[in-house]
Amino acid sequence: MQTIEKQSPGADFLKSLGFPTLDVHDTFTHFDFTTPGRRVLLIGPMGSGKTEFAARVWRDAAVARKKSDKIRALTSTGDVDRRKIFFIRSDIDQARFTEYPDDALAYRSGYIRCGNNIARIHDSFGFEEVLRDNPDVGTYIIDEASFFDERLAYVARNYSIEKGCMFVFPTLILNFRREFFNSTARLMLDIATDVIPLTAYCEHPDCMAPAFYTYRYYNVGGKECPALYFDPLIAVGGDRIKNSDLEPNYAARCDNHHFLPGKEYTFFTLKPLGEEAGRGNAEPLVKELEALHENPRSSRLYENLLHRYCDDPEGERYMDSILPSHIAEKALSYLFCEQNLIGESLLVRLSTELGLDTEYLEKVLYENRHPVSFSQHYLL
Repeated sequence: MQTIEKQSPGADFLKSLGFPTLDVHDTFTHFDFTTPGRRVLLIGPMGSGKTEFAARVWRDAAVARKKSDKIRALTSTGDVDRRKIFFIRSDIDQARFTEYPDDALAYRSGYIRCGNNIARIHDSFGFEEVLRDNPDVGTYIIDEASFFDERLAYVARNYSIEKGCMFVFPTLILNFRREFFNSTARLMLDIATDVIPLTAYCEHPDCMAPAFYTYRYYNVGGKECPALYFDPLIAVGGDRIKNSDLEPNYAARCDNHHFLPGKEYTFFTLKPLGEEAGRGNAEPLVKELEALHENPRSSRLYENLLHRYCDDPEGERYMDSILPSHIAEKALSYLFCEQNLIGESLLVRLSTELGLDTEYLEKVLYENRHPVSFSQHYLL
């Protein structure tokens, strides 16, 4: 027989009822609103239930608010009451849950209506406005905090210390590349007082392993096409499966079924080409971008993938990564947004000369916090 976990009150309770000795896990309890200043990270891949967990916090608060003034004294610090909750979402995350009301705290299997206690913000300054406008709110749920600038982490930390507020962050810590999402994600770990990790089943049809990673892919002609490593860091989409060579899908995947082609190419080829262009010689980069735009099979990317995956059992799937459109735009955006290897004027010039989709580029650059107005450049 297995040993009862000695620290589990649930085990002691079951033993008192005459249950046999067995493994007993910690009880999934109602949320604690009595401890001031907590900064709770809910982390896990997309589809692991982070926002649904946040919805449970909201429901628990509704129950706690029905308690007496004696309980209010336990859940309050000064004017703020941690049973009063406000939900915050990024204003770039408009494509998800479009079928739900505007005031919904929505997740994959339902939603809760927040009434006036909900806002969409763009950055940490908008976050501060919400804090100022709601001086009695004691708990803030900030969905996908990694979408915001780094300053938000310290605004939350300082406010929680000064006011006793609690912040709950259902957020991705790792991006689709299996790396820290960004510097904001790193800072969220630095300032957190609690971390609650969540997992999901791997969404590969032949697998039941726990999934820790978020996988990005495109459906093109009935094929699952993994996103290339240099795909835009933030690519906002809905939760419905899309058959598109432009809009990505997401799935929770285990290590064995998370496909990420193009990483070697990015650092061996694309980044050196960007560095050379930044030093004044853009011709090699132009040649590669032209190939990616007009005929990816003639590119150095294709050559690298062929060499890297020709003997891999999943080789065909990796090679399908060149089927989605706008590969040149993604490569250029990566060099500009994430690597800062090319300037705005060169970005605009190359996009124009190669006939790239500037409307798509403007959208990607805006979502990734590097807005560029191509029309403004044309006027100059």
